[in-house]
Amino acid sequence: MKIIKTLIMLVCLIQLSSCVLTKIVTVPMRVGGAVISIIPVAGNTAHDAIDEAADIVDNVPL
Repeated sequence: MKIIKTLIMLVCLIQLSSCVLTKIVTVPMRVGGAVISIIPVAGNTAHDAIDEAADIVDNVPL
């Protein structure tokens, strides 16, 4: 039983070690930016800043 738990943990760590980890972080950022873009004056500026930050996080080499 301990071997199965270890294998499950190993698979989870492998899945979270690359692109999946950055997507877990950036998808909520992009959704938040889309919601903020509804604000009339500052919305598009905030959305662009959040989107640029999400692009930077996507490019982090893991």
